[in-house]
Amino acid sequence: MPHAVSLLRAARLARSAKPFLARGGFKRERCAGCRLVPSHCMCAVRPPVATRAGVCLLMADIEPLKPTNTGWLVADVVADTFAFGWARTETDPALLALLNDPQWQPYVVFPGQYAAPERVVLGVVPSSPDGADGGAAKRPLFILFDATWGEARKMFRRSPYLDGLPVLSLQPEQITQYKLRNSGRDDHFCTSEVAAMCMDLAGEHAAQQTLDAYLGVFTHHYLCAKNQQPVAWDGAAHQRLREVVALRNQEA
Repeated sequence: MPHAVSLLRAARLARSAKPFLARGGFKRERCAGCRLVPSHCMCAVRPPVATRAGVCLLMADIEPLKPTNTGWLVADVVADTFAFGWARTETDPALLALLNDPQWQPYVVFPGQYAAPERVVLGVVPSSPDGADGGAAKRPLFILFDATWGEARKMFRRSPYLDGLPVLSLQPEQITQYKLRNSGRDDHFCTSEVAAMCMDLAGEHAAQQTLDAYLGVFTHHYLCAKNQQPVAWDGAAHQRLREVVALRNQEA
């Protein structure tokens, strides 16, 4: 069943006047499920994880079309992933309804120095599925700008419907492991890395570990396809994902 990002991609393609050609990528047929060439398809290892936390992706115009986009990976793993195209002049009513849904506590994930200090938070209160919190806690909903850094800053400034929401400022200790685009800075993270950090803060450690491992598998498949090399199904990336999935199954 198509997830939110694949549906947004299909809608974006439907209104395109001409085919989208990714810069620097391979120009061969791609799998509709993972955007890789069929010989390097990774749909069979898609690792969905049950979570109480959700993700809302606000995507720059052509971001759903880019084969290197990692918001797609978030939607593969986290079932409650929502995706909306961002525009300065109009807002999807479904997005506004989601932000006002009483089951969710939205957090805008963005560096704190760009927000008023009173809006900035450094952590979240994980919701309790067993009622131990009296049923009052809401489910965390992480709002991520899926865009280049320049686009993301513009989106943050020009989205007035987000102004009343807390801004979650992440404090990562690692550097990015993303290899498919180069921002020139080690402290800029791809969307799936940011989602993994958010899941960790929400106590969704299985989702965090799965997102990290799944990004490694996607990177391996993409680079092998680009360089016309075979997939190392027994290599380190796939072994790490298998270990994470096995551990999760043991704890379930």
